[in-house]
Amino acid sequence: MTAPISSIPIIDTHIHLFDPRRPEGVPWPDKDDAKLYRPALPDRYRKVTNGLGIAGAIEVECSPWLEDNQWVLGIAAKDAIIVGTIGNLEPGKPDFRKHLERFHRNPLFRGIRYGNLWGRNLGEQMSNREFISDLEALADAGLVLDTANPNPALISSVVKLTDQIPRLRVVIDHLPQLEPPTEPNARNAFQSNLRELGKRPQVYVKVSEVLRNVGGRVPRELSFYRATLDELWDIFGQDRLMYGSDWPNSDHWAPYPHVLKVVRDYFNSKSRAVAEKFFWKNSSAAYRWVKRETSQPDPSIG
Repeated sequence: MTAPISSIPIIDTHIHLFDPRRPEGVPWPDKDDAKLYRPALPDRYRKVTNGLGIAGAIEVECSPWLEDNQWVLGIAAKDAIIVGTIGNLEPGKPDFRKHLERFHRNPLFRGIRYGNLWGRNLGEQMSNREFISDLEALADAGLVLDTANPNPALISSVVKLTDQIPRLRVVIDHLPQLEPPTEPNARNAFQSNLRELGKRPQVYVKVSEVLRNVGGRVPRELSFYRATLDELWDIFGQDRLMYGSDWPNSDHWAPYPHVLKVVRDYFNSKSRAVAEKFFWKNSSAAYRWVKRETSQPDPSIG
């Protein structure tokens, strides 16, 4: 007998860890953010997700401070719910490869994030030979590049980047939050770039930040988001989409169970095989995360 779809283990590919109580503080979130400015650590994440089927999570950087890569790895070492981390290193800088080698010695270090964050701009680096060479080194190490906070320009840059380094695995985060251009020519160019990326098997999309605030209200009904999810499904299909909550930043929109429910309802309605890909198998292909607990699915038999 086939197990119920609700029994599918989930790997959450996008959470943030930080602790404002540290003597040095944190670069994010801001002290004025009443929702976020408190410790976000694995024990709290376990409590928030208790009973929801979360088997593991990938931590994504939320600090440009070099040593916070090590801080996160130290936190992850103490709790096996963390199956990987995406760090913050800056390609094109003189010490990039030294730092990459240092952190990559830890098998939980699965890649880096670069995009519209910390004053950086992926498009401006496309003609920077040192930058491209460092990302080639990232690809050669079997690691992944996460992008940050997409807009049409970043999507265009990912096309150019994967033209130059086709062996580099790229994960686009928060794509449901992107507002497409309204001007017809710009919209057509954006759609063309998105569909081009849909043809590239090394490019994955994180279905994160699905919920949105509309006129002071955050709809929680799948019907409100179905068209957006359908478009991503049509372009990227069943092998390239993966689940990410963006916890605890997601608290700005809704408590964790509601964030999960919208995408769970959508993907569970397709088939068990599709839901398994979305909730853990695709993330294994993209990140090659590390199984650390018996409750976590085994990528080697996926």
